[in-house]
Amino acid sequence: MPQTEPRLPPSSPPAPAGPELRPYQHEAVKRVVGHFRQSDEPAVVVLPTGSGKSLVIAELARLARGRVLVLAHVRELVEQNHAKYLAYGLEADIFSAGLGRKESARQVVFGSVQSVVRHLDAVSDEQNANGPFTLLVIDECHRVSLDADSSYRRVIDHLRSRNPSLKVLGLTATPYRLGQGFIYHRHHHGMVRGDADSFFGDCVFEQPLRLMVRQGYLASPLKVDAAVARYDFSQLARGTGGLYREEELNRVVAGHRATPGIIAEVIERARQREGVMLFAASVAHAEEILGYLPAQISALITGDTDSDERTRLIEDFKAKRLKYLVNVSVLTTGFDAPHVDLIAILRPTESVGLYQQIVGRGLRLSPGKRDCLILDYAGNPWDLYAPEVGSPRPDSDSEPVQVPCPLCGHANLFWGKRDGELVIEHFGRRCQGLVDAEGRALAAAEPGARQCDFRFRFKTCGDCGAENDIAARRCHGCQTLLVDADDKLREALKLKDARVLRVSGMLLESTVNGRGLPRLKVTYHDEDGATLAEWFALETPAQRRAFEAVFLRDHARAPGVPWSPTSPDQVCREQQRLRAPDFVVGRKVGRHWQVREKLFDYRGRYRTADSAD
Repeated sequence: MPQTEPRLPPSSPPAPAGPELRPYQHEAVKRVVGHFRQSDEPAVVVLPTGSGKSLVIAELARLARGRVLVLAHVRELVEQNHAKYLAYGLEADIFSAGLGRKESARQVVFGSVQSVVRHLDAVSDEQNANGPFTLLVIDECHRVSLDADSSYRRVIDHLRSRNPSLKVLGLTATPYRLGQGFIYHRHHHGMVRGDADSFFGDCVFEQPLRLMVRQGYLASPLKVDAAVARYDFSQLARGTGGLYREEELNRVVAGHRATPGIIAEVIERARQREGVMLFAASVAHAEEILGYLPAQISALITGDTDSDERTRLIEDFKAKRLKYLVNVSVLTTGFDAPHVDLIAILRPTESVGLYQQIVGRGLRLSPGKRDCLILDYAGNPWDLYAPEVGSPRPDSDSEPVQVPCPLCGHANLFWGKRDGELVIEHFGRRCQGLVDAEGRALAAAEPGARQCDFRFRFKTCGDCGAENDIAARRCHGCQTLLVDADDKLREALKLKDARVLRVSGMLLESTVNGRGLPRLKVTYHDEDGATLAEWFALETPAQRRAFEAVFLRDHARAPGVPWSPTSPDQVCREQQRLRAPDFVVGRKVGRHWQVREKLFDYRGRYRTADSAD
């Protein structure tokens, strides 16, 4: 089949009378058009909930000269996006079984992914007078999975089979997936976010939530500390995919004595509020909550609520005939009720993305609305304005920390820990900055840009000396298969003159040698009391450089953060900045033992000391 070239306008034609775009919406459209004029790589636009993604979609559909398919995962979004396009005075089809329409003859089609994936040939009819689709727009694109058999990927593959030059644009307020991290690879500000194999290549525009609030485009979220008891979800175990299981949630909330007091406080704080949404942990929990709310002005929606009943309840809520709307994981996206000015969260949120989606239900502007009150009774740790780091939070004490790259200067954002303003630990592996061919940092993504080579944590290739990711199996420099940590341990255990310690502790001492010179003694011990030790001198600049190279580079809990101790006493005073290895291998030399190998970030078949029962 001949390749169909994308048809993008050389300049924007005059728009029919319709909604006027805000400056950031115009900029988003401009960036998308510019990106697709020079690339077929899928792109993302990030706009906070309530910022008017539908208008951006409508404007792009209006500008496109080819055929356009706009997909969403719920019928409410399909309807909203379609309505914004009609506001331009233009016509478009709807392909959604939930809306009772399956039309696809016009140039622009708004569809639900569930309906489209079941009727791919009908939607992409080769006999259509407008030709194959040239632009696919996906609303809430964080739902696009890496799984090639997922609904979105099947639609994309089918449309690409009709047109290899298909442009794919995603829009979302939360560009990350639980367990995956960021859904795109590069950010337009000049940084790497997700993996190189992410489906979306570039985030071409992002409007920060804090800026939206400051400029008056969104209501201010007003989070207050609840005065009553909260639920304790801290010991909750997550199921497959990082999600909480309903039976586990029920174990915490079922018949909890705090619930009546919580709902009483919500009602009290809602006296001067117009619309209240309550997010429950489970269906049983939601039903209990509903029982404590004023019956005539309260309703419950779950995934099992009948479609017509759900529509009626939502209409009653939007018309303010209902004041309280309880739901269980069904109104976090695609729900638009601008008058909502109180959000009560009675469930744990698995990620900052879900937290942002929940709070976003109350940030749209409405006449007389000044702010949205956020009541969190589940102790969720998320900061509404804090960006997602991209990798799973290592533990509950971790927070986003900024770590400049020593090589290119890029300000990386990693999970980590602080002691006051000092970053004492972070979990970053490689610099996220984009650089040019000479290794200079870029302020914005450019053609030919590559990721900075600096690695905060690495394992070294024994053949060529290249630094590789700690999880790499083959050297990126010489392609040699890297020696497996288990193989190192297995070989050491076979040797009679080797000692292998499963490290359960590391002791630092400021001492002196036989000539009375200051030395740092580092002693490693295992669970049975066996030890290995090494000594370091820090008197001269050369000795300090050697100490940094052979010890600090591996032991620093926050590698890359400047720290150049000048004495053993200083190292001991700040030893909270150091981490112990998982295993130490020593060899006997004469009457003494020498440390020959230290294994960090171990993931293998042998048990580590911190995994003991």
